[in-house]
Amino acid sequence: MNTQFIIDELGNKTAVILPVQEYEGLLEDIHDLAIIAERKNEPSISFVELKKRLMADGGI
Repeated sequence: MNTQFIIDELGNKTAVILPVQEYEGLLEDIHDLAIIAERKNEPSISFVELKKRLMADGGI
């Protein structure tokens, strides 16, 4: 990671500079985590059931 920091007159880090690609990657990660948090209370299904559903729908 090619990260740069902006510091104040006391040497405290006050901001960060990231390459755009890394910043966009972090935004994607945050978005994924938000979706996971929203769906945490949804009922789950077993792998076997998922496979059955996909086969019935022609997904595999």
